[in-house]
Amino acid sequence: MKLKNKWINLIILITTLVIINILGQYVFYRFDFTADKRFTLSEKTKTLLQKNEKPVMITVFLAGELPPAFKRLQAAVSDILSDYKAYAKTEVKVVFVDPIAGLNQADQDTVINNLYERGIEATNLSVKTESGLTQKLVFPMAMMESEGKEFPIKLFQNLDTRGNYEDNINRAIENLEYIFTSSLKKVLSGDNPRIGFSESNGELSDLQLADAIHTLSNSYLVGRIDLNSIDKAGLDKLKMLIIAKPRKPFTEAEKYKINYFVMNGGRVLWSIDQVNAELDSLRGKSGQIAVNSNLNLDDMLFMYGARINYNIIADPANSAEIPVSTGVVGGQNQMQLLPWIYYPVLLPDTAESVVKKLDGVKSEFPSTVDTIGVKGVNKSYILNTSPYNKVYNVPKLFSLQMVSEQLDPRSFQSKSQHVGLMLEGQFPSVFAGRPLPASITQPYTLQSTSKPAKMIVMGDGDIFKNQVSAQNGTPFPLGFDRYSQRTFGNKALLLNIVDYFTDNDNLIALRNKEVKIRLLDKAKIKLEKTKWQFINVVAPLLLLIFFAIFQHYYRKYKYAK
Repeated sequence: MKLKNKWINLIILITTLVIINILGQYVFYRFDFTADKRFTLSEKTKTLLQKNEKPVMITVFLAGELPPAFKRLQAAVSDILSDYKAYAKTEVKVVFVDPIAGLNQADQDTVINNLYERGIEATNLSVKTESGLTQKLVFPMAMMESEGKEFPIKLFQNLDTRGNYEDNINRAIENLEYIFTSSLKKVLSGDNPRIGFSESNGELSDLQLADAIHTLSNSYLVGRIDLNSIDKAGLDKLKMLIIAKPRKPFTEAEKYKINYFVMNGGRVLWSIDQVNAELDSLRGKSGQIAVNSNLNLDDMLFMYGARINYNIIADPANSAEIPVSTGVVGGQNQMQLLPWIYYPVLLPDTAESVVKKLDGVKSEFPSTVDTIGVKGVNKSYILNTSPYNKVYNVPKLFSLQMVSEQLDPRSFQSKSQHVGLMLEGQFPSVFAGRPLPASITQPYTLQSTSKPAKMIVMGDGDIFKNQVSAQNGTPFPLGFDRYSQRTFGNKALLLNIVDYFTDNDNLIALRNKEVKIRLLDKAKIKLEKTKWQFINVVAPLLLLIFFAIFQHYYRKYKYAK
């Protein structure tokens, strides 16, 4: 009877397992037992995947021999794309490749150049090993394709060329869902919002904006906008307007067109220098007096709820470096990198999703930004200095000799200064109740309050300016400093702002996802390496031998009776 019950129970168990496996082919569900829900996709991502009817191909270029930190990123990419495949209504094909595996140097160069033309960039890392630093070429990129349309995806926003990338891998993993979902939406929608960089008031040149324009052109229609010649129809086609470091005053007609764009629900990114101060103007001179800029924008920004002050912030606790001549040795001019306190590295406010998880943003002679109370407009600061700073009003004399000054720490004890401000809501019209400017013959709109609009105001005009090579005049990537070989978060900031301003689904909220990575203590590993090797290799063998001996004598004792 007992034997019969055992067979019945076994048959029931096998039948249950078979039924579960059959049902599993038709009913899909995933169980995520992690505390931070790292393997759970958001409802926005699931909805996008389930509504899509187009096949998608994702090629990930993280393959082959990788540094340990990038293997962790590779595993995270593989995990999240497995979820995308599971929830997708149509086929999502994922391939991991090493594009230069087995190629000679000449062929590698050809492949690297071809990939660069498609938006896939290689990065040469300094990998720390026990014997020192070695160089490793990696491609922390992916390419998403659907029905002939390609979109390059940067998996790792900021690669610090000094080798400090490992600390940022966790942020890259946290951003994966946002990066893949926003890219998928761009590939599938086929919608390319128009973004215009203004150029009629001495703004940054095409060369200074080369990397910003090139990067945005992968998924947007990007061009220069002349506010003098553009008409109402041209403004209606724009989704976003970027005003980067103007040097000439805006006419009332130009301001009228900007105001109409805002009234129509447009998005504006203001990157403004309120003070004329340039590092290049200090070289070879005894000094330069920084004075106010006259841009004729104060009244407009005031009406919208912002004010850029006429001052300059110094931050000795967190600033970028500049090359300074230390003399001539053997006929060669000797240069040394020294901190320049008037180039603060701005810290993103982690409470705001548009800048969440970004690296520091390099600025040049920034000014403070304040808010003005405006009904219907929500305000939030997104970029700040460290608390260790000092604000100088202008006019002020600057010279390169200031780099060697002995600073009194007590004079820099302050609070964080605000440099970036985000405004959202319904803005009042600057021209309500005012006559039309002379060159505007017919009113563009009679609205006194805008449709829901957004804008960001920054007290620095150089945040989105890339450096240019002195040897061949080619632009460096935005955020890369050619002197310190350090990459700042300027490009990631621009991409986040543009995504936030042009995406009505607010996918940037996916950046709020937190993934806790329990990293091993490398110093402890090095110190206790032998002990843990013994525990993991020798100890199990000793335990096995012990139990074998114990079992031998136990059986001998048991059956000897």
